[in-house]
Amino acid sequence: MTLLPRRAPAAVLDPLVRALAAARVTPTMLTTAGFLGNVFAAWLAARGDVRLAGVAVLFFSALDMLDGALARATGKASRFGALYDSTLDRLSEAAVLGGLLWYALQRGSDEEAMLAFVATVGSLMVSYVRARSEGLGLALKDGLFTRSERVVLVGVALIFDVTRAALWVLAVLTVLTALQRLWIGSRALIAEDSAPRSDR
Repeated sequence: MTLLPRRAPAAVLDPLVRALAAARVTPTMLTTAGFLGNVFAAWLAARGDVRLAGVAVLFFSALDMLDGALARATGKASRFGALYDSTLDRLSEAAVLGGLLWYALQRGSDEEAMLAFVATVGSLMVSYVRARSEGLGLALKDGLFTRSERVVLVGVALIFDVTRAALWVLAVLTVLTALQRLWIGSRALIAEDSAPRSDR
């Protein structure tokens, strides 16, 4: 269960994917552009241009909804692409939150700096628990506050310049989501390990 859908509606996504494929844009190009755009957003946030940073976060993170769809539509889906996409997604989030941390330090706001740090750790742990679970053979996609929700919250908060409140929400809910996934995954793995071998 997540708060936002994992994919955009097909009526919106399909025409964009067809246009990108016709223009010979590759999924790797989109993934790279999305990452570089978020680094640019981080730079804007660090220098205090928070509203422009919010627009950049939402725009360039939207590319993340397109790279996977483009890969599937063009038959270019690969394990490398999945690894590259996931890695740059994590770096994109960390970059933006790092920009907010820097901006908070420049203004002498220790509270916001600490919240940005906690939110960064929480966001990474949400993804890590899922990745580790999948490495143990358990599919784990549930989570209250996954990447889509985090990106929308940060982007909107920057546009409306309410970063302090958003950082509180982000810090608390990312940690809770990581704990939620750890709880769900732990219960499932314990149940599997304790099941009679004949049932496996």
